[in-house]
Amino acid sequence: MTKEQEPLTSSELATLWVVYEKKTMMVRIIDFFLVHNQDPEARKIFQSFIKGESKFVKELSQIFKQEGAAVPVGFTENDVNHSAPKLYDDIFEVMYLRTMMKIASGIHALHISMSYRKDIMNLYQKFTKYAEAFCEETTQYLLDKGVLPKSPYINLPKHVEFAKTKDYRSGLKLTGHRRPLNAVEVAYLYQTVEANIAGMKLMTGFAQVAKAKDIRQYFFRGKELSKQITKTFSNILMESDINAPATSAGRVTNSTMSPFSDKLMMYNTSLLNSFALGSNAIGTTFSLRKDLPLKMMGTAKDILDFASDGGDLMIEHGLMEEPPQMEDRTQLSKGQNG
Repeated sequence: MTKEQEPLTSSELATLWVVYEKKTMMVRIIDFFLVHNQDPEARKIFQSFIKGESKFVKELSQIFKQEGAAVPVGFTENDVNHSAPKLYDDIFEVMYLRTMMKIASGIHALHISMSYRKDIMNLYQKFTKYAEAFCEETTQYLLDKGVLPKSPYINLPKHVEFAKTKDYRSGLKLTGHRRPLNAVEVAYLYQTVEANIAGMKLMTGFAQVAKAKDIRQYFFRGKELSKQITKTFSNILMESDINAPATSAGRVTNSTMSPFSDKLMMYNTSLLNSFALGSNAIGTTFSLRKDLPLKMMGTAKDILDFASDGGDLMIEHGLMEEPPQMEDRTQLSKGQNG
């Protein structure tokens, strides 16, 4: 038996399932954006993305079939309404794709480490390269349009310093003021604020168009949570005289007709929750000022509560597709005994 003929491990099956769900969702969303977007450069990016992403979906579907596994439902034409008006302006649609490609880059890199078969590892390497290419392309597009604030510049150090007292960890100086943020701390805080500004606008649109009342309320809660996180971390940046990222670009329209199913929007929100929790964990690890991990852990709890309630809501509405299940050995044994 060659390595490619070996059966999929549970982790390989799990990651392929997760990626299939995500990629079918992205095809539906970007296809809707392409129909309505008026900017030639953005349309070119979307056309290229859909071509590659659709090819990947077919490739994943073929793997499931070859392995004798059921192909997930994922997201289909039933999850998009092409006759609905635009929900976001042209600029935000590119901002959205950039955010999702940042998430995809991280997910695929993680999935490589969870794979054993060479063909599956090669697949994730290809996915990672693809996501990174579109992250770069969308970033350059937004920079060229002058709508993507860069993280702040810093005077480059001329020599290396070592922390001499525990005050560096506490962040407090003898004067009672906190020490300025270091470059690593600024980087993670800045990215958190940037991500939540985009998330706030996404949730605003979802809240306007969701069909079920409790799901609309959930998205409104998500918008308020993003605003709260943005305010908390922006204030920390401002304490060190650092301007928080801000842009007037990326607008939500007045449409109340949903282009997407509640299922698709809830799943998209779940993905963003997972990304936010992962980013908070990394930020906590690399923040050396003790007050920062405490704030990040408080934020993580709020996100976890929000994510948990979202999972319950998806189940209540029958919107959650179950991942492949491990065998219930206890139940099998009972059946055999019977």
